[in-house]
Amino acid sequence: MTCHPPPAPSRRTRRRRATTLVELLVAVVASLLLLTAVALAWILTARSFAAIGNYADMDEASRTALDLMSREIRGAAALTYYRTNQITLRNPDNSAFAYVYDPSAATLVRSNSAGNRILLSGCEYVTFNVSQRNVSNSFQFYSSAAQPTLTKLVDVSWKCSRKILGAKLNTESVQTAKIVLRN
Repeated sequence: MTCHPPPAPSRRTRRRRATTLVELLVAVVASLLLLTAVALAWILTARSFAAIGNYADMDEASRTALDLMSREIRGAAALTYYRTNQITLRNPDNSAFAYVYDPSAATLVRSNSAGNRILLSGCEYVTFNVSQRNVSNSFQFYSSAAQPTLTKLVDVSWKCSRKILGAKLNTESVQTAKIVLRN
């Protein structure tokens, strides 16, 4: 039996066996593109979850504040002081309470003789408008700003926002309500 050495590989065979530099670069670029896509998807998903959490927190705070304000304003005996960022009301037992917007702290605070309570934070604006209950022929309410004691309707509006990862990205809550004093 005779042993012959295997034939020497041809040039084509040698090229097929080894990975070339071009193939390696294409694989690296494809992998980097895939990893970049996965990282971007992860970042956008994390930002979306943070935004949803912010929306839920702000919505809950807004509902709680509006429920408390509605209940107390409806039960108030009279409005005693009015500014676009503050109202003071008197209860039937003659105790007073106020809602004050502090633009420097960006908070809406409820204050009474027992102390202060922050209802909303991160507010860009809070405005109060007061009117009489009767409306004009064009369905506009008559303002009672000059005589707060004639007020029967309080219109409150606010806009609060938060930042996500240091940037304000669509995380705002806008609320508005007209509340009638039932006295």
